[in-house]
Amino acid sequence: MTTGSCCTVHPIAAERLGPVLRSTNTTISPANHGRRTSTRSTPQADLLVVGHISTGDPSTPSAEAMAVSDGRIVGIGSRSDVDGLTGPSTTIVAPDGVVIPGLVEPHMHIWASLLNLDWLDLSHEACPTFDDVVSALRSAVGGAAPGEPLMAKQFDPSLYPGEPVLTRDLLDRISPDRSVVVVNASLHYMYANSTALAAAGVTDTTPDPPGGTFGRVDGRLNGVIGEVPAMMALMAAVPMPTSDQITDGVRRILDAAARRGVTSLREAATGTLGGVGELALLHQINGSRRLPVRVSTAQFSIMGDRTPSEVAAAWRDADVTPFSGDDMVRADAWKVVTDGSNQGRSGYFLQPYLGEESGGKANWTPEGLRDVLEVGLSDGWQVMVHTNGDAAVEFALCAMEDLLPHHPAGDLRHRFEHVSFSTDDQLTRMAAAGISPSFLMNHVYFWGAAFRDTILGPERAQRLDRVASAYAAGMRPSLHSDYTVTEIHPLLSARTAVQRRLQADGTVLNPAECVSPDQALAAITTHAAWQIHADDRGSLGVGQRADFAVVSDDPWASDPDGWPEITVSETYLDGTPAYQG
Repeated sequence: MTTGSCCTVHPIAAERLGPVLRSTNTTISPANHGRRTSTRSTPQADLLVVGHISTGDPSTPSAEAMAVSDGRIVGIGSRSDVDGLTGPSTTIVAPDGVVIPGLVEPHMHIWASLLNLDWLDLSHEACPTFDDVVSALRSAVGGAAPGEPLMAKQFDPSLYPGEPVLTRDLLDRISPDRSVVVVNASLHYMYANSTALAAAGVTDTTPDPPGGTFGRVDGRLNGVIGEVPAMMALMAAVPMPTSDQITDGVRRILDAAARRGVTSLREAATGTLGGVGELALLHQINGSRRLPVRVSTAQFSIMGDRTPSEVAAAWRDADVTPFSGDDMVRADAWKVVTDGSNQGRSGYFLQPYLGEESGGKANWTPEGLRDVLEVGLSDGWQVMVHTNGDAAVEFALCAMEDLLPHHPAGDLRHRFEHVSFSTDDQLTRMAAAGISPSFLMNHVYFWGAAFRDTILGPERAQRLDRVASAYAAGMRPSLHSDYTVTEIHPLLSARTAVQRRLQADGTVLNPAECVSPDQALAAITTHAAWQIHADDRGSLGVGQRADFAVVSDDPWASDPDGWPEITVSETYLDGTPAYQG
């Protein structure tokens, strides 16, 4: 996990990945893998799935057989219910496990995740103690080729007693002759040893660049590098990725999602680094070999110094319009970001952070926000608005309330992302405006204690990720990972929605916001599918796509406490294998 703001282009990622992505072919060429044409007068199954089937549909929760024709479910129920749909050419599979609907990840990031995909993971999950951090670095140094730089990520000192940092001297003891660079989870700091500083040409007499700092003690570099202008100096010594490496990284990220049972996802900021080239590359990768997961894209509303109208024109000029693409890669939304990260204290709040005079700030003026939203609405996009702090929710909500009467939504299903902190009034107004929330649910699990104790205080922390209140207001909420803010793991998010238990101390944060197991599972299946305009997914029933996963236990019939340990052995798209573990 990382405390950096999601959906925001980090300058290092832009500098290291942007040139490669912008150099790709920008022609959008859908592969249409999933498009089938049947000449049969009556549906006959080309696939019959038999075994323990959990449908995700409360009206018919289980089945023992499922018939699939041309990628769609044509029959489901008992074996006798589907016997008339099979024939000599029907393939019969009996999976070793429970068949469930493919899970849906409605908000993650592919492109921004590529920069550090192969870096050593020093997150609190991987390294529960600071000693574990040091041990992981020692092991990595010992196992690598001489001279190869070691890059590490997601180190978060705030999660360890005393908030220890990785100093130059400590890193020198770990690796005296190999460059070591560790990036803080906030993306605001790096830690480097002497070899890395020397490779970057940074010495004790190097002046601090405007807006950045090279930490010193008594005039000597201490290895702590603060903010992007200084961090860039260290990254200059790191090789740029190739287009082949980027393509491989995309597949690895999607494979990791499939390993968690995901069959559909939303890439939530397409175009942030490479503009139209990002979407074109997705189609190209899918054209060479079908992706393991269906990808819905949210087109980013910012491209360099272009105005929102110019950005919209660039997408239109590339024939990227609402719901264009194919069954595997489809453009669905217009993305706007109103504030930053609450953990990084750049989320926008109605009151200041604890111990500070500021409550963050908005990324737009009121006029600028209305303009960028108006452009997306005028082009017919589903609008997807990042709102972390309660002031950001209010800011975006007021703008949408003013604009939507002039842009009848039809069935566009506009969304607010994260809605990390909200009031009762805001949730009621969101429901009235036809806006649904998607919650980064594991904010509660990973950072709930920090919000309670050091960032916002116990009273405001009670209003974190109010899924139960969203249901009570009549909305259809979803849960997401915001990968790489947290890992793609829908069943972990669902467990957190049920339990609201904190990783730090095991306490429950506001039990009134706990939801039922069925509500939590709907938020990672049918509701998440609905939010990405994929009504033919998220449950298993006649007419639905045959997108399903084979898992070790049935989450609809098991204790939520064990959901994160459920394993996935296979996933299918349109009844054909997409991932096999």
